[in-house]
Amino acid sequence: MVQFVSIHPKTPQPRLIQRAADVVRGGGLIVYPTDTCYAFGCRLDSKDASDRIRRIRQLEESHNFTIICHDLSQAAAFAKIGNEAFRLIKSLTPGPYTFILKATRETPKRLQHPKRKTIGIRLPDHAITQALVAELGEPLFSSTLLLPGDEDALSDPYDIRERLDNEVDLIVDADVVPAEYSTVIGLTEDVPELIRQGKGEVHFLR
Repeated sequence: MVQFVSIHPKTPQPRLIQRAADVVRGGGLIVYPTDTCYAFGCRLDSKDASDRIRRIRQLEESHNFTIICHDLSQAAAFAKIGNEAFRLIKSLTPGPYTFILKATRETPKRLQHPKRKTIGIRLPDHAITQALVAELGEPLFSSTLLLPGDEDALSDPYDIRERLDNEVDLIVDADVVPAEYSTVIGLTEDVPELIRQGKGEVHFLR
């Protein structure tokens, strides 16, 4: 049976954050909240857990995955961030944005877009997410908790437990998180590209 851990969304309890982090360190698959929705999370090098995400979500090989980072210095180990991109990301984070960047050699090939060799980088504005990646000391491999046939990501942790009881190892209950999408910005060229308008403002691109 899946572990179900209630963590305060504003002031997360350290011992419970450590419990979730220990599951990730052990190669497990968790469900956790971000500033836009609930998501799947696991270690970057956990092939079993990332394969479970692909199977649960029925994803194609070309799907764009995201790495949740604690700060920009951590992100720079996995994505090629030029000076202008650095300034833009710094001005918008933490926040509801996903930045598509060229992956570095440190990024496992199975996590990159197979043709473009890119990776999504996120620094969410959510206390639990920030505490989790800080406790881990490494990025979190992530994918939106959008199940096949659903139009939106699951938002109620009790619904999540009912549908994923035997599929994941731990679910973080942080109350209902209304499902929204992050704004996706491409930073692989000289000029930033709006790929998807989501929760984050994009007036700076106009």
